[in-house]
Amino acid sequence: MDLKKINQKIKNFVKERDWDQFHSPKNLSMALSVEASELVEIFQWLKESDFKKVDKEKVADEIADILFYLLRISQKMNINIEKSFYAKLKKNVIKYPVSLSKGSSQKR
Repeated sequence: MDLKKINQKIKNFVKERDWDQFHSPKNLSMALSVEASELVEIFQWLKESDFKKVDKEKVADEIADILFYLLRISQKMNINIEKSFYAKLKKNVIKYPVSLSKGSSQKR
C-alpha cells in the first residue's frame, strides 16, 4: 500500500469538489463512525457459517470508505499515520506480551 499516493489521490478528490470546508476533524470522525457502522451492519446477526455468503465487494467498499476518512483525519490533524501505527504497535507489544496474551482474548 502506497500511503503517499493514496493521500495525494484523496487530497485531489477533495480539492476538486471544494469539500475541505466541510472536513473538520469532528465531521470527519462522525463520518468515519457512520462508515464503520455500515461495515458492522453487513455482519450483524450473521452466524459464523454465513460469513462465506457475505458480499465481499460491499465489505471492500466500506473498508475503503473507512480508510478514506482515517487518512483524511490524519491529513487535517497533521498526523503521520504510518508513524502513528508503528508507535501504537510498539505500545501494544509491551501491553500484550506473547507470554501473557497468546491464545487469550483477555483485555489488559
